[in-house]
Amino acid sequence: MSGLKTLFKQTFIYGLATVLPRMLNVLLVRLHTDENVLKSVADYGDVSLIFSYFVLFNVILAYGMETAFFRFFNREADKAKVVGTSSVSLMVSSAIFFGFAMLFQEQIANITNIKAEYINLVIWILLLDALVIIPFAWLRARSKPVKYAVIKIINVVINLGLNLFLLLWLKGLADQWSFFDTLYRPDFEINYIFIANLVASLVTLLLMLPFYFKVTYTFDRKLWKQMIKYAYPILIAGVAFSINETFDRILLERLLPADIAKSEIGMYSACYKLALFMTLFATAYRLGIEPFFFSHAKSENPENNYARILEYFVIFGSVILLAVVVFADVLKVLFIGDEAYWEAMWIVPFILLANFCLGIYHNLSVWYKITDRTKFGAYISVFGALLTLSLNLWLIPIMSYKGSAIATLTAYATMMFLSFYFGRKYYPIPYNLKKIGLYLTVSIALSALSFYQFRANYIVGISMLVVFLGIVYYAEQNILKQLLKRKHAN
Repeated sequence: MSGLKTLFKQTFIYGLATVLPRMLNVLLVRLHTDENVLKSVADYGDVSLIFSYFVLFNVILAYGMETAFFRFFNREADKAKVVGTSSVSLMVSSAIFFGFAMLFQEQIANITNIKAEYINLVIWILLLDALVIIPFAWLRARSKPVKYAVIKIINVVINLGLNLFLLLWLKGLADQWSFFDTLYRPDFEINYIFIANLVASLVTLLLMLPFYFKVTYTFDRKLWKQMIKYAYPILIAGVAFSINETFDRILLERLLPADIAKSEIGMYSACYKLALFMTLFATAYRLGIEPFFFSHAKSENPENNYARILEYFVIFGSVILLAVVVFADVLKVLFIGDEAYWEAMWIVPFILLANFCLGIYHNLSVWYKITDRTKFGAYISVFGALLTLSLNLWLIPIMSYKGSAIATLTAYATMMFLSFYFGRKYYPIPYNLKKIGLYLTVSIALSALSFYQFRANYIVGISMLVVFLGIVYYAEQNILKQLLKRKHAN
């Protein structure tokens, strides 16, 4: 149990580092969807499209080195060599990317249908973000979650503050003070969004600079080859994941008529954000369990702990799924600033469930990470990406963003089942399938009833939530009693 206590403690802190910044980012959604900030739903669609490319290139620039770092940091006796080799690798690759991207930014703008002025800002942000990948991984590997959390939170506070200043206050100040008038430019809102992001990324790198002064810059070519061999399937899986997560916006822009494409992307992206609570929970859990998986791989009976971890994840995830669905229409008023975006609310249960399946997949992925069979992660992710692309290409012309939501859920659910199937063969873990299946079935069924039959009927919805919590308490009462006894004993 001590290992699990450590996991939950770190997960809480990593969760704070993830939840609080992203909750602040929800304020950005509220800000960016305000009709007085961005002039139209299509403008928000432009921003969402650019961030879709962000996700893809962040994965490419990391090329699986973060996960490889964890694996070799825990395995190699000379940890300084691992830190130095991975740091040099990321620094060199980032510099090469930056040079080529700046040289060919006009061509990139033409291919992506994004203005060159935005491309320039994006290139700088990608460079700065790539340079903090290993420093952040180093903090996690050395169990420094508090420092990790503080820096992450500072990043988002700066980003949020600059968004508020540049988008809400700068124009008014420019009318009164000549100094601010030199900073203000009309019709520059999208640029301001990325300038705020750029400054936040720069400050983050400055805060992480002490890491670069501590590193022993030794580059072990043999170790690097081993790390790349381990990492390249992670890269392939990461690219596939980025396709599953954000490529639907790119396809919506390509497949829908030009006069409605950006507006459809804007509505879809705004309502997609209401799955935030599931995404936050799954991300925080993943940040906590990834180092835990590796550090406890050689402990006695780690499989039992892995099984319990998934069970707890499903319990909490099921509660979040049902709670967000029940209160979806309250959340849309709080987090989305303009009714013009609410048309896409139909997708919310699909995206919530899709992210739930993705979180389960990350928990199941322990088998191929600790057995060095990362190629299976790549195979599964590529299959999921191909499924996403195929379904989007088929369904978008018929159903627009509804087709994208269905494709996302189908892909993540399929990946979840494939990982479970192969995991039973190569690294059997005694999951309590009856209990997990019960929670999933009941929460999904109640969520569907609440949203599609009793939507905004809070008497029925809250009753369903109470019933589900009662089922959880009844099934888990022995464990809860043990925890309470231990608490009183302490």
